[in-house]
Amino acid sequence: MINKGNMGDEKFFLTKKGFEELTQKLEYLKVVKRKEISEKIRKAIAFGDITENSEYNTAKDEQAFLESEIKNLELELAHAEIIENVSLDTVKVGSKVTVKDPNSKKTSTFIITGRLESDPENHKISWASPIGEGLIDHKVNDTIAIKVPKGVIKYKIVKIEKGEE
Repeated sequence: MINKGNMGDEKFFLTKKGFEELTQKLEYLKVVKRKEISEKIRKAIAFGDITENSEYNTAKDEQAFLESEIKNLELELAHAEIIENVSLDTVKVGSKVTVKDPNSKKTSTFIITGRLESDPENHKISWASPIGEGLIDHKVNDTIAIKVPKGVIKYKIVKIEKGEE
């Protein structure tokens, strides 16, 4: 289900909400930001000689960055797979997973997301992160060891729920 191929083949897993937010961001970049940068370029050209015009060069750099961001968003949205039917039996993209550290007995809850929606500060982790990869395809009561940059952590899965829409 999860394809780790090149960007042209890759599926970008998104919730419905995430897809809508990225679509709105793309529209904003295309309509509002393009216009703002075009205006900056027009004003910079009005100063005269563009060969030594720092305002012009800065605006052209902003334009190149913006166009790259637009192209990437378009590609990501074109390859987006909206998460709908989340399994409650095994951890999948879209699952909300509660785990317990068997040593400290501390519990943590993670929502497994696509890479574009990950937000670790809010416990939304990408399926491609070490913890996300370690949890994928496991079931309640499974105890797993996950290699992370600081070593190995162990978790026991105590609950699997549907994440956010």
